[in-house]
Amino acid sequence: MKTLKTIARRSFLVGSAAVVGGVVFGTYVYKRDVENPLEAGLAEGEVTFNPFVKIDADAVTLITPRADVGQGAYSVQAHLIAEELDVDLTQVRIEPGPPSAAYYNGVVAAEGMPIAATSDTFLARTGRGAADVVGKVMGLQLTGGSSTVPDMYDRLRMAGAVARETLVAAASMHTGIAAHQLRTGAGAVILPDDTRLAYTDLAEIAAGTDVVDNVVLRDPASWRHLGQPHMRTDILAKSTGTQVYGIDMKLEGMVYATTRTNPALGGGILGFDATATDAMRGVKAVLQITGGIAVVADNTWRAFQAVQAVECDWGPSPYPGSSAQQFAAVAASFSQDHQDSQFKDEGDVEAAVEAASNVKQAEYRIPYLAHAPLEPMSVVVKLTKNRLDIWTGTQIPRFVQDGAAGLTGLEKEQVHVHALMSGGSFGRRLEDDYVRQAVEIAMQMPDVAIKMVWSREEDMTHDFPRPLAIARARGVVSADGVQAFDLAIASPSVTESSLGRLGQPAIGPDVAIVAGAWDQPFAIPNYRVTGYRVPAMVPVSSWRSVGASGNGFLHESFMDELCFEAGIDPLAERLRLCTHDLSRAVLEEVARMSDWGSDLGPGRGRGLAFTLAFGVPTAQVVEVSDTRDGIRIDKVFVAAEVGRLLDPVNFEAQLSGGVIWGLGHAMNCELTYKDGRAEQDNFHAFEAMRLYQTPQIMVRGLENGDQIRGIGEPGVPPAAPALGNAIFAATGMRIRELPFSKSVDFV
Repeated sequence: MKTLKTIARRSFLVGSAAVVGGVVFGTYVYKRDVENPLEAGLAEGEVTFNPFVKIDADAVTLITPRADVGQGAYSVQAHLIAEELDVDLTQVRIEPGPPSAAYYNGVVAAEGMPIAATSDTFLARTGRGAADVVGKVMGLQLTGGSSTVPDMYDRLRMAGAVARETLVAAASMHTGIAAHQLRTGAGAVILPDDTRLAYTDLAEIAAGTDVVDNVVLRDPASWRHLGQPHMRTDILAKSTGTQVYGIDMKLEGMVYATTRTNPALGGGILGFDATATDAMRGVKAVLQITGGIAVVADNTWRAFQAVQAVECDWGPSPYPGSSAQQFAAVAASFSQDHQDSQFKDEGDVEAAVEAASNVKQAEYRIPYLAHAPLEPMSVVVKLTKNRLDIWTGTQIPRFVQDGAAGLTGLEKEQVHVHALMSGGSFGRRLEDDYVRQAVEIAMQMPDVAIKMVWSREEDMTHDFPRPLAIARARGVVSADGVQAFDLAIASPSVTESSLGRLGQPAIGPDVAIVAGAWDQPFAIPNYRVTGYRVPAMVPVSSWRSVGASGNGFLHESFMDELCFEAGIDPLAERLRLCTHDLSRAVLEEVARMSDWGSDLGPGRGRGLAFTLAFGVPTAQVVEVSDTRDGIRIDKVFVAAEVGRLLDPVNFEAQLSGGVIWGLGHAMNCELTYKDGRAEQDNFHAFEAMRLYQTPQIMVRGLENGDQIRGIGEPGVPPAAPALGNAIFAATGMRIRELPFSKSVDFV
């Protein structure tokens, strides 16, 4: 790893872009200290050195501000701090911290820029630096885009090192022993005679010590925990059923609420009759909220029953009401008027197509997909005259704070967001709609703690799904391989939809429409990827791996078709075309893992797919068998390049989970609409991969790159195309529409 080792204290808040170079025009912003949100609430005898470490006489507290939605974010953040601070995680408290600009995300904004991960030009470096500046200026506290590790890698290590060296300075001042004669270990400063001064005992002294301005980060070769297999900090609680999620939150005197809004999305409510509900046991109130109603009762189950008894007069949905109409709107968007981007346009595609005697053409379709986390949307709120408290699992705490302040008229500082562990998200908790509903209830019932939980049906049918899309592809091949590749993708804009709900403008083209397609590292002589923006329909949102989640299928399925048309091995052709050494190594590794090219025998097939997404080159090989009862997925081999494996165990879990997520949705899942209403309202109609269908998954992580990357999402995009290509290899059936269960059965 190439990384700066000596770092000034003022720099540790500014993100990895500043640490490893940054941009000149951003220097003045970077040098400005961000207010430490921990300072305002310090108790007597408590000290904080930066926004990530707080110590008192009882405990060391590590702040892990990136949301944990099951991906292990709290754990990896804590380990990054602890490795430099020299504490064992059994000795510390871990807290997510308050909403604060100090916890801005300087990496995620770059995902919205048309900068290929493989590009290292001055313009690309400037763009990434600019994104970091934007993140800091906006105070963009957001968890998403597989950005937790790349954004926090240096910042949290620096925070731990600053705290460590300041504690050493405090011990030196206290004992009169020179700092260079002191060392640290297991939460203590160790004197030359091996006497241990616990960090907690040094807290009060450190409070009067100048913070050490320069720190030296430890060589990874000396790491005690990072890079080694270790247990995530949440595993024990999750394994014993003691983990507290947002839905588990309880307060004294709490009442229970649920909501029901128009099943025809966007239709609003014209009126309601709660006569039957008023007489039901345990019901405390029936309230009108934006777009629907809320019922407050003495427990959640009674609220669920009562809300269904309210007779509601719903308005019609303003969106195309059926899936057929929605796909028709997508198909109608392949026009110059709707062109959103053309970031990839190399060679002369039109000339190559015109000169070819045989042009390969194909059309692909992918459906809306629900997030469907296991924990439905839930929140606890309490509003008093001058204060609002919100307890929930969220990926956007500052946006939640801003939205609640706007609703109530309170100042932002009067809105206190307490982030809790989430029982899944996959992008759903990048929204604050459910929190707004709870705040509306609280405004009608002040001074009462209210727990608002959505039913599973409300959660599924009022999701902001992954958008549907159509791709139209043309290609030309010769005996030498792929000569032309023209991919046009039409889809609604996730960025426009999501930012609009948060009151933010969406400026310029939406990279998400073509992400995972336009930026692939292949030198095809005539290569074009065009994005078309479909006019807004059903509101959509980020879904695990966002645009790449579907575009991997669109790009890699057609790549496989062209390789077959040319009579060329799909691995050999990708390697021939590949211009990126790290991607080439990933392809070569997955080929070794899967024994690519060996004979699987009759009725079996092997499919390859590659997608570079979130800066992570990922290749997968799927092996299937065509049985009498349907397709059986036997094995999956996956290799990915992340720069450095901080937690090998969690790396394997995340990559395997991404494979299962991608395969399960490709096999079975779609969200369809009738009369503006989502037809799938629970897991029985939106069926993931079953345990007995789960294949053996072999994972390999490569560490050849100079930049550290995140792994929560990159395992998803190659899964669907690898499966589709394997089905073709086994059966000769080329499936161009998801889910595959429309065309084949799975066993």
